[in-house]
Amino acid sequence: MIEDSDLKEIKPKPATCAASPEHVISGLPIPKVMRIRTFSPDDWEDFIEEWSTSLSGAYLKVRRFGGSGDLGVDIAGFTSKTGFQDVWDNYQCKRYDHPLRPSDIWVELGKIIYYSYKEEYLPPRQHYFVASQGIGTTLEQLLNKPDTLKAKMRENWEKHCENEITSTEEIPLTGALEAYFDAFDFSIFTSKSHVELIEGHSTTGYHAVRFGGGLPPRPDPGKPPTTPEDSESRYIRQLLDAYGDQLGTAMNDIVALEANVPIKRDFLRQRERFYHAESLRNFARDTVPEGTFAALQDEVWHGVIDICEGHHQDGFERMRTTLTQAAALSFTANPLSSVTKKQDCQGICHQLANDDRLTWVPDDG
Repeated sequence: MIEDSDLKEIKPKPATCAASPEHVISGLPIPKVMRIRTFSPDDWEDFIEEWSTSLSGAYLKVRRFGGSGDLGVDIAGFTSKTGFQDVWDNYQCKRYDHPLRPSDIWVELGKIIYYSYKEEYLPPRQHYFVASQGIGTTLEQLLNKPDTLKAKMRENWEKHCENEITSTEEIPLTGALEAYFDAFDFSIFTSKSHVELIEGHSTTGYHAVRFGGGLPPRPDPGKPPTTPEDSESRYIRQLLDAYGDQLGTAMNDIVALEANVPIKRDFLRQRERFYHAESLRNFARDTVPEGTFAALQDEVWHGVIDICEGHHQDGFERMRTTLTQAAALSFTANPLSSVTKKQDCQGICHQLANDDRLTWVPDDG
């Protein structure tokens, strides 16, 4: 019979972190390592594609291979233009419902050994195993003991490699291939942990969108260079035309600004705004997926174009009214919204003018 003393009061454990409004909306955050383990096949493929971009700084070229004719190559990082005939690394990415086991990799090792023996490529400098559920303890221990790994590989060749490397022929470990096997350096086989994957992925523009947590701090945009860059020529020309349209006199270059102190101050402000937007463009390149900043530019364009193309007494007034409208815009859907300032929106107008998507003094006046 159950006694009252057998029953315990229900007391959930205290939260391990301070509650926040975000927790009320979306629940407690899932650690990134655990999130990787729950990826669907499509999410895993997308994650690997995103993570692969983090490798570009270490190699001259990074390429993804696939299909039945991949010869054991998944993601290859090449150090020179000669590709497989020079130093290269291989990243073998696997998605299973369990941590990677020795039985999962014998045929992969066999492919690298056999196809390098056949001179399809030089053996990779390093061959990394990457797995959605991580690397099992038994396999990790083997990868840390190359001699033991080689001995186990020999034991498993007939079962896992002889008829599995290719469907067109049997490949027994005998003769010249066996001699090549004996001389092969098994220390090239290693692994990448989930922590290392996350660290690499965090350097890409996909990380914040994939895992959340917000964008990193945005650097100070700094001051514009004293002498305008060639890349500024078109929007500066448009500024000079706008000033000249109000003053009723042509302004051929920025030297003409020296005669009008208020106009020169305005010119300096507009350049600061342009460089604010350029700094946001650079920040976006490193922190959010490609196309995010262009989408923000499009939002600004749609937010100001009707004002810009309305009736104005001169080009300067058209520009000022357009910039005022840009500063009033609010963004909620774009991933950059949390770090976008009013100066950025105004500077984007000058970027659009630089591309002739906005015009301060239309040809028809």
